[in-house]
Amino acid sequence: MVSLFSVEGLSGLLFFCFIGLTLAGAVIATSARSLIRSVAGLALCFLGVAGLYYYLNSPFVALMQILIYVGAVCVTIIFAVMLAGSSELKQLTQRNGLVGPLAILASGILVFALAGLALKTEWLAAPCLVNRGTVEDLGQSLLTTYSMSFELISVVLLVAVIGSLVLARQGRDK
Repeated sequence: MVSLFSVEGLSGLLFFCFIGLTLAGAVIATSARSLIRSVAGLALCFLGVAGLYYYLNSPFVALMQILIYVGAVCVTIIFAVMLAGSSELKQLTQRNGLVGPLAILASGILVFALAGLALKTEWLAAPCLVNRGTVEDLGQSLLTTYSMSFELISVVLLVAVIGSLVLARQGRDK
């Protein structure tokens, strides 16, 4: 048994705190009556996921999770809510009474199925540490090992931006 006041015990406690933060944010996001509170729960869930990324020795991905999802997506949703009319917000509050119990039942079945699968699976030993997860290692990998994938992603993004500009221009001309 690992003591709570050892390094492993505190690390495990921190891991469970991140899991709790993620789950609490998900529950708040799905059960809140107000759309603003739902977005706050979503931001809390994203912060918990960022903590899990940091715990898994990937600080760059954790920082990007915070900047992109919490900083950009949640703020964009809040601005959209603030710009929306009140009649649009009232339509979101109508709920069916049967949805909650069915969702709890479905999630319980999913949890037990995944737990059973995890217990039956023969897990391989963890491989040795490939890199430290720093930004320098990530940049080195992107420009050497994964350079072709990196270039293909940039081409796909360029095509998407050009396509959106063409669609916006066609919509403006009509």
